[in-house]
Amino acid sequence: MPDVGRLARQRDESLSELRAFCNDQRRSASIGVVNRLLFIEDDDQIRLALRLALEDEGYEVMEAGDGTSGLASFERSEPDLVLVDLRLPDMSGFEVTRRIRSRSIVPIIIVTAQIDTYDLVAGLEAGADDYVTKPVVPKELAARIRALLRRVQLHEAPIASAKASVFGDLEIRREQGVVLKDGKPLPLTKTEFLLLCEFADHVGMVLSREQLLERVWGYDYLGDSRLVDAHVRRLRVKVEDQPDDPRYVVTIRGIGYRFQSP
Repeated sequence: MPDVGRLARQRDESLSELRAFCNDQRRSASIGVVNRLLFIEDDDQIRLALRLALEDEGYEVMEAGDGTSGLASFERSEPDLVLVDLRLPDMSGFEVTRRIRSRSIVPIIIVTAQIDTYDLVAGLEAGADDYVTKPVVPKELAARIRALLRRVQLHEAPIASAKASVFGDLEIRREQGVVLKDGKPLPLTKTEFLLLCEFADHVGMVLSREQLLERVWGYDYLGDSRLVDAHVRRLRVKVEDQPDDPRYVVTIRGIGYRFQSP
């Protein structure tokens, strides 16, 4: 009887060699750098399946099986995007997200088996930019990753002709990608910065959640309104003097939000 485990290891080694060759060919044939992803997930099978799928999409994927090793890998490798499972053996994905966000504005996608609104919103408010639920559809995940990385590139591209926009005590310096409040820089994530810029481009206009999903998260984005609401709450905490009584980003019940200059 054949040794199933040995055959499986040989298959994985062959696949790894083939993917390494293909990745080398992609690098040599294309201009630019292959995006590096960090996937923090304790389930070996899920980690393997998604790594294979994302490598087939042209990404370089690093893995970690718990929060501690994931944070260490983040410090060593400086990935372009992080995927974090919310249920890890040593610490919660919320804590991992908060620690990464406290030192970096790298895009973060939380991966969870939970569909509970509280968990999803808590993950987003911990600093994640997006989320996917298990079982993960690889093509959908790849589309969300592309959308986030595309926004990063747009955010980092210099805008030489753009002038600073001033609204009360807020100053948006688009060419630098920063926002000042009373002259002090605010620690906005890339998504929060783009959300604020979208509001600033439409002062006095009501923007629906669907419009914000399209304009800030990308036209090919598959999401729901909780993503917008969670980021608006995070944005208010940073730009408003009284987040529960906002003067900049006002809720229009049943429709969306309106940005107004005091």
